[in-house]
Amino acid sequence: MESRRITDMDTLKALAHPLRLKLYRALHQTRIATASHLAEQVDEAVSLVSYHLRKLAAHGVIEEAEPQSDDGRERWWRLAMPRYSIHDQDFRDAPERVAAYVAATRTAFHDHVEMYERYLDEQSAWPPEWRAAAFSSRSLPNLTAAELAQLNEELVAVVRKWQARGEAAIEAGDTEGREHVNLDMYGFPSRRP
Repeated sequence: MESRRITDMDTLKALAHPLRLKLYRALHQTRIATASHLAEQVDEAVSLVSYHLRKLAAHGVIEEAEPQSDDGRERWWRLAMPRYSIHDQDFRDAPERVAAYVAATRTAFHDHVEMYERYLDEQSAWPPEWRAAAFSSRSLPNLTAAELAQLNEELVAVVRKWQARGEAAIEAGDTEGREHVNLDMYGFPSRRP
């Protein structure tokens, strides 16, 4: 499935909310859920979760799904855009757009850090094979802007290959031993000290 490139401020702002990011991630993992199910996962009130789900739906991030039970009072949700990207160049044209891009990117970064810290706190509870497979690395290559862009393209292609492999396995019913894996990559310039 193709990634949706976010270029409008309203969708960017909808995704820049910390709880909405958690709900997006929870729906990505469960594939389909009600506000009640999601409220348990994110430890928030159902009414608050319902409000934020409606906001995400208004911007085409999620959509209503076929009911999975006979309870007509429950609304079921699924992702309308399982992948998305946000690019700096789409928000450079006005100071408020730059500020919104920076705020959204910071929110996503803090969400990633929070998830990794949670993993570190819970690491000893994971089986040895998962602890051995988990990794964190930092590289400090000297590159040009063009080389960094090419590196990004190559890394994204590798990740998409593994995503497709995992999705195909799940579709085929091969769920044994599979977990949701978080893979966060950043590549940015820094001045030498």
